[in-house]
Amino acid sequence: MNATTPSAGGRTPAATVDGVVTRSAGREIPEATVARLPVYLRALHAMLERGISTCSSEELAVAAGVNSAKLRKDLSYLGSYGTRGVGYDVDYLRYQIAREIGVTQDWPVIIVGIGNLGHALANYSGFRSRGFRVVALLDADPALSEKVVAGLPVRPFAELDAIVAEQSVAIGVIATPAEAAQSVADEMVGAGITSILNFAPSVIAVPEGVDVRKVDLSIELQILAYHEQRKTPSVSEPEQGASA
Repeated sequence: MNATTPSAGGRTPAATVDGVVTRSAGREIPEATVARLPVYLRALHAMLERGISTCSSEELAVAAGVNSAKLRKDLSYLGSYGTRGVGYDVDYLRYQIAREIGVTQDWPVIIVGIGNLGHALANYSGFRSRGFRVVALLDADPALSEKVVAGLPVRPFAELDAIVAEQSVAIGVIATPAEAAQSVADEMVGAGITSILNFAPSVIAVPEGVDVRKVDLSIELQILAYHEQRKTPSVSEPEQGASA
């Protein structure tokens, strides 16, 4: 599926074609690299908070949990920001990666579904510090109307279209029960939202040109359980027909 990424701060829009992010200037960035850039950005933020001003590729690779050769290859798509014998200027590299991702500006975000998960997401301080600003919380439950969460009133889901238009929202977060996720996604797309982060435990279908990222906490736990199971001695299963 081809998808166009909204331009940020007047920069050239990017498009995803066959797993490669391309720009009109001719530069191509693989999707796998794009997925690692936020990890590098987080590691650089942590370094700055510890007062580290320069770092080598090896040090940044360790902090990000990747090998240094992969890191250098990834950063080569952005340009040459390192100095031989010195390494990387942490603050400058942080800015360059943030600019490449598009988080040097605040992206307005809405959250739909203000249950326990929606509450937690609304109160998450990491959004603001990473370039995202939650502008509205929506829920279809009338009992939640005008309840204040994280300083924002919960608004009726019926106001979605008006909020998206007023705030120029391109990113929506779904934190509803699974059975409501598809209809919420349909409404978001109809309102003009082109990027969706889905926390509902279900797969949603969207038209061409809309990007979806899915976060399923139960799947992540099951993957951990798979690995944890293999850390302990195996227990022989009883033969068929034998009493357990």
